[in-house]
Amino acid sequence: MLRAILGASPSLDTRKLAGLPDRLSEWLLTHGLRILLIVVVAVVLRWVLQRAVTRFVRRAVDSGLTTHLGRNRATRVIASATGALSERRRQRTETLGSVLRSLITAVVFGVAFLMVLSEFGVDLAPLLASAGVAGVALGFGAQSLVKDFLSGIFMLLEDQYGVGDLIDVGEAAGTVEEVTLRVTKLRDPSGVAWYVRNGEVVRVGNKSQGWSTAVVDLPVAYTEDVEKVLGIIREVAHTMYLDEKWSPVMIDEPTVAGVEQITGNTVTIRVFAKTEPNEQWGVQRELRERAKIAFDRAGVRAPQVFPQAPSGGTISGTI
Repeated sequence: MLRAILGASPSLDTRKLAGLPDRLSEWLLTHGLRILLIVVVAVVLRWVLQRAVTRFVRRAVDSGLTTHLGRNRATRVIASATGALSERRRQRTETLGSVLRSLITAVVFGVAFLMVLSEFGVDLAPLLASAGVAGVALGFGAQSLVKDFLSGIFMLLEDQYGVGDLIDVGEAAGTVEEVTLRVTKLRDPSGVAWYVRNGEVVRVGNKSQGWSTAVVDLPVAYTEDVEKVLGIIREVAHTMYLDEKWSPVMIDEPTVAGVEQITGNTVTIRVFAKTEPNEQWGVQRELRERAKIAFDRAGVRAPQVFPQAPSGGTISGTI
């Protein structure tokens, strides 16, 4: 009997071994081909979607930039000369494209991985349940991080601000040096670097978007001829607008609004000038300097300031 058993065992193992290649071949022809097809489709789909996203984002950003540049001649000249807007466009395109491509990769390969596991006979129900619980826990624990990323994406899509813009976000104000999906880096006039989380930005005041306005108040003595003074200021503004140094940064010719305020012995005349973004400060200084020179040549007097007596005292002398 022992011999019979020993004699039967080799033939049984031989049959099992003989049948193993058949089962392996059958598995490869069914499940193996399905796994290969899943991997190939996932790779091709990822490549197609990423390429489409890159084209879509670049086209969307370029079209928005074209609309912005088409507003006036001066904006187009400055943008092409400085290249600042091209850098801003490049950063937005790269950031948005990187985020969307990473999202596509995670979704496509994640689904493909689950489909491959199902071909190996793995029960996905417990795995999906565990992933759901982990996702809920992660969502509660990283609410602020998710909020920052979502705010950063919408900020880039809506072009609220970019590198080089002068903005005010409430807690801090300064020039934007770096924009990421999580934080925005600002540099204020005193040189302090501020890192502001995108999710904490409730409102943004962009002082560099489109154009800026230079406002200049010129005080003269109450006794001066207002029409004469207005004529002098208009001549100064017109001459400055025709100057080759200042005409590229001035969108329109400065407007002399007229008398803004009369206080005591002072008449204040206001001038407006529409300029390129962040160029209003230089225009204001130049207007004041030219107006001062023109007033001196025409004999226009500045308001006379009378000394004030200390509390309880009197001013002695002749005025």
